[in-house]
Amino acid sequence: MKTAIIGGGASGFFTAINTKENFPNSEIIIFEKSNKLLTKVLVSGGGRCNVTNSERSISVFSRSYPRGERQLKKLFGRFNNQHVIEWFKNKGVELVSEEDRRMFPKSNTSQTIYDLFVSQADKLGVKINLKSTVTSIKQEGEQITIQVNGQKLLFDKVIVCTGGSPKLRGLDWLKSLGHKIEEPVPSLFTFNILNKKITQLMGLSVLNAMVSIEGTKLKNTGPLLITHWGLSGPAVLKLSSFGARFLAYKNYNFKISVSWCGENNFEKVKDEMRSIINTNKNKKLLSIRPYNFPKRLWSYLLERSELSEEKTCIELGKKQLNKLINTICNDGYLVNGKTTFKEEFVTCGGISLKSVNLKNLESKHIKNLYFAGEILNIDGITGGFNFQAAWTTAFIASKLK
Repeated sequence: MKTAIIGGGASGFFTAINTKENFPNSEIIIFEKSNKLLTKVLVSGGGRCNVTNSERSISVFSRSYPRGERQLKKLFGRFNNQHVIEWFKNKGVELVSEEDRRMFPKSNTSQTIYDLFVSQADKLGVKINLKSTVTSIKQEGEQITIQVNGQKLLFDKVIVCTGGSPKLRGLDWLKSLGHKIEEPVPSLFTFNILNKKITQLMGLSVLNAMVSIEGTKLKNTGPLLITHWGLSGPAVLKLSSFGARFLAYKNYNFKISVSWCGENNFEKVKDEMRSIINTNKNKKLLSIRPYNFPKRLWSYLLERSELSEEKTCIELGKKQLNKLINTICNDGYLVNGKTTFKEEFVTCGGISLKSVNLKNLESKHIKNLYFAGEILNIDGITGGFNFQAAWTTAFIASKLK
């Protein structure tokens, strides 16, 4: 049996290694269009490779996928994060979990994962062809012809692992075969804000803020980071993932509300602030720092509420207190654009799951053609979930049945 793997990234290598282990006598060839392999693996997690997430509940784990939740939940029954941990362990790589459940190789470097994949492929006899662009696929009876750099090659099985395509036209060669394509749009990105006073606080973070998109039910709570271009951190990245299609429709111009304390109930924040003020009547506002806000952020929130840092708590009038509370729990900003990370670019969209047999990830339109990884309309939030989807779909596709 001769099998082509199109794409030399995470899902491509995981598919190739598992396919070769499942079919030791088969010939496996990886076709990678660039001159580099496993690019995302090397840069993911700040060069540490966030392999997966240690969350044990499959139901909870599945909810981390804005697109593909229901389908992945079933697939996780066959190969999930616990299987991934075991898979890497059996090949000599131990994964460790951090407080936020992100999992990394114990070595703390993505080079470990890169070296493992390349050495395993080499040991198993997987062939790798770089600078090999596949431009078309055609059914030839029970076999498939692929056109690589203008040359026609015949295979028994073909698995497409090309990753997410930032442009719709990048999927035309698969659309022409009858596959339904969900238009690709960016999924994980940060919010650009032109307000200079907030961006001057770059580097500051809040552990538990709530960010909401005005006019929608979209909101998320978590760590929030102020950057030189706007807002980032898990709170924003997760929100961008779940709001990907809506925000693309809005052309990335929309209003957000930030609750710096993580609570958007005005009365609850009011009770908390009254308690703090009554306990510190003679202290200056700057010194009380509710919710353990960083000093520079608290100073900014006071200025935004038109309050002097020198004013004492007892001097705070009712209207002034209400304005301050509103700034703390309902601080509005206009977002003008997004910033994506080129190397860690994640898209939603791709091959519609309706075009794929979910039992084996085979195309419903071309026999012996399979899909794995981000080419499918599956994407997760930050935290190791996108790689987990790649491992799961690759493992199932590698069964070739």
